[in-house]
Amino acid sequence: MSESESTPWLGPFRQPIFTALRIVALLWVLHLLRIFHILPYAPTDWGLYPRRMFGLTGILTAPLAHSDWKHLISNSIPLLAMIVVIWTFFRRVSWQAFLMIYFLTGVAVWLFARSVFHVGASGVVYGLVSFVFWSGVFRRSVKSIVLSLIVIMIYTPMFAGILPNQEGISWESHLLGGVVGILVAWWYKRDLEPEEIEEPKEQDPKSRFLDPGTFDMTRKERRRQQLFDEQQEQEGYSA
Repeated sequence: MSESESTPWLGPFRQPIFTALRIVALLWVLHLLRIFHILPYAPTDWGLYPRRMFGLTGILTAPLAHSDWKHLISNSIPLLAMIVVIWTFFRRVSWQAFLMIYFLTGVAVWLFARSVFHVGASGVVYGLVSFVFWSGVFRRSVKSIVLSLIVIMIYTPMFAGILPNQEGISWESHLLGGVVGILVAWWYKRDLEPEEIEEPKEQDPKSRFLDPGTFDMTRKERRRQQLFDEQQEQEGYSA
């Protein structure tokens, strides 16, 4: 079998990319259905309205609704990138972390945000970015630290999105999504990937103070071995 046949196309990124495309495609399909009046709904119909019973459904639907094309595109690109990163480098907890960030961000916005309609996936995006960064802080593996540094370089401009009193921007979703990302990163900090687990270094036999089999023998057996060694030395044998 040739190397091209044994190695999947796109390597370890193949499945994460397909997963990311499916999730982002869902947002686009729903937006197109609304634009062409096939699924007639206003963004506010699916929006999250804090501390009102009718706003509870927005915990599930608000990240799926976007006000216009600019809003959708601005969320689609970072969402696509972060899903690929998490499904590639955090395989053990990818779905769990994504779903926790998705739902807990919505719950936090419903509890603490301003009394206006909140729509869009930006809170989820901020949660995913925060998860990747803080996973590096909590896990302290080389891989996660490198990912954290990359996130800092690429997504530093996003920090301005958590500042209050921005017209037309749900800065609470951004801020609360970031906080949720920290909590989820802490929750899964011990679920390391195989490449993050360091193998214990084998000790040099010459540096050992005691023979490795010392504690494998009983006291009586060690005494018998000692007498046997002394007898060999007296009879002129060498071990």
